[in-house]
Amino acid sequence: MTPEKFEVEKNYQAARQIAENFRKQGLLTKEEFAEIDTILLQKYRPSLGTLFSENACYVAPLE
Repeated sequence: MTPEKFEVEKNYQAARQIAENFRKQGLLTKEEFAEIDTILLQKYRPSLGTLFSENACYVAPLE
């Protein structure tokens, strides 16, 4: 894994974990968390992060 890809994975996982903690505290609904996770997937486009997401579907590659 390249340093750039590692950075992308790290940033996605960190942002997702913050949102997950908010969901567990009741600050986000399951639907809101799913929406945030989808946005994070689109923003970071992690190659391994999609394995952790329940919301992962096809995200078109950047051109």
